[in-house]
Formats: sequence, C-alpha cells, structure tokens
Amino acid sequence: MARRFLLEFEKPLVELENQIDQIRELARDSEVDVSQQLLQLETLAARRREEIFNALTPAQKIQVARHPQRPSTLDYIQMFCDDWVELHGDRNGTDDQALIGGLARIGEKSVLLIGQQKGRDTKENVARNFGMAKPGGYRKALRLMDHADRFDLPIISFIDTPGAYAGLIAEEQGQGEAIAVNLREMFRLKVPIIATVIGEGGSGGALGIGVADRLLMFEHSVYTVASPEACASILWRDAGKAPEAASALKITGPDLMKLGIVDEVLKEPSGGNNWAPLQAGDTLKNALEKHLSELLALSPDELRNNRYSKFRKMGKYLESQSIESEISV
Repeated sequence: MARRFLLEFEKPLVELENQIDQIRELARDSEVDVSQQLLQLETLAARRREEIFNALTPAQKIQVARHPQRPSTLDYIQMFCDDWVELHGDRNGTDDQALIGGLARIGEKSVLLIGQQKGRDTKENVARNFGMAKPGGYRKALRLMDHADRFDLPIISFIDTPGAYAGLIAEEQGQGEAIAVNLREMFRLKVPIIATVIGEGGSGGALGIGVADRLLMFEHSVYTVASPEACASILWRDAGKAPEAASALKITGPDLMKLGIVDEVLKEPSGGNNWAPLQAGDTLKNALEKHLSELLALSPDELRNNRYSKFRKMGKYLESQSIESEISV
C-alpha cells in the first residue's frame, strides 16, 4: 500500500503509522495473530487524528484543501456518476484541460458536470496548469452551461482552484472578460445550479463557475477572495504572515455559513477526504441529490429570482449605534 502523504501538523501520527505498517508486514510474513494489537493501534491513531483535525486553524485547513491526495473532480465523477461523457472545446480554438465538463447521470437524473481539475504528479499538473483555467476554460464552461440550459439539465460544478491563470497569455485572451461574462450569464440560466468547493476555492477563478442556487463546501475546504499568501504580501509586504491573513479572511466553512455565503458544510472523514475518499464521495452524492430534489421543485423564474436575491444579500453590514452617532456629530 502506498504511504500516505502527511502534512506538517500530522507528524505526531508518524510513529503510530510506522508501528501499524510494521505489524501489518509481520501479519503477512508469519502466522502470528496480531489483530488485537493492530486494532488498538488503529483506534489510537484514529482518535489522535480526530483530535488534531478538530482543532485545525484556517492556515492548516488550507494545507488540507491543497493536499496532493485529496479527491479531485474526476475522482468524484468516477465515484458516483454513471454514463460520464466528457465534452471538449470552447468552439473558439482552445480546449483547456484545467477546466473539464461533460454529461452524466447522478442516480436517475441526467446532469451537466463542470469543474477544475488538478494533477496528481508534476507532469499531470503541468498538463492541467495546476487547476488554473485560462479564458478558454471559462468559455468552454459557459458553452456547456448554455447546452444544459437548452436541454433542461441541472448544472453541478466542482470548485478546486488556487485561482484563474494570471499569465500574460490569459490577459491577452481576455481573462477578466471571460469570467465576468460567466458571472452575468449564470444568473439568467433557467436550470438548477449547485456548486461545491471540494478543495481550494480561490478568487475569480472559483466564481467563474460558482454562481449557484446552492453553494456547498467540504469541512476542510476553503473559499477565499485571495490566497492568504497574496493577501499578506499586499497588506504587510510579508508572505510569512499568511497564517494571520488566513484567520482574518474568514475562509472556512463555519465562517462562511455565518456570513450567508455557503448553504451547507459537508462533514469530512477523520483526517480529511484523502483518508477515506469513498466515504467523502457518498457524502457529496447524498448532499447533491437532496439539494437537487429541492431545486427541481421550483419554476425557472423562482430559480432565477432566488439566485439573484441570494447574491444581492451578500456583503451587507450594519454599523453600531455608537459609530453612527460619531459620524453624525
């Protein structure tokens, strides 16, 4: 079995993991019954892992969201979608591999799936541009969403990107315009839209496929206007203050629920989705089916009006009486 990649704050588990591996090897190479010892160590490791993950800081949650073994868009599609057919191209000369889309069935319902796709190794990450889509990727997504709207197919999007690609070629091809058009056009679509942050939801790159009737996110995913490293560099000229920026940005599920941004935070297995991807897949499938059932009961006008109202409410705030009185004086 391939060794799991452990994050820095998981290092206290290394010794236990090594002991478990040694006992498993002993069990394979001999007839000694070590099931009791193995059960005790696995129980202890699970308890310590749960203690660690229940106390994660926002900066540590970012590490979990970026974990190289965290399930990706294609992983979830393979777990619980039937009859997956990937569709290619923006009909303008490009087929961005960082943003994929296609048709599939979830249960008995045909849907359109779109999502950012990262790689598992360096070669695949380069091919996928580390999940950072260029303008052609967002135009491909919009073409597919128009297709879904025409044929009355619900849209399911998986968000997992550090942000849209910010290189020179992306600017030359109109990155800002491509994302802005997606934001505008997603408000007019007549079909249900459900977006889920499965890993890292960064900046406009996430918003380009994130205008949805329901926004879900996993417990250890993050959704942010800018990466903490970028925020710290801008505010304090010091990327080393990224942990402080992560706390200030309010990027975790519970914080975003309080702010009215996220509609549901999905529980992750102990240790994160990379420890039990099939369990994570079941959790996501059940949540999608529940929300899809609720949204399909609404008319197209209700969907669009509710979607518009949902986003119009974001960002409102109230000043305290003392501040208002000071201003009036």
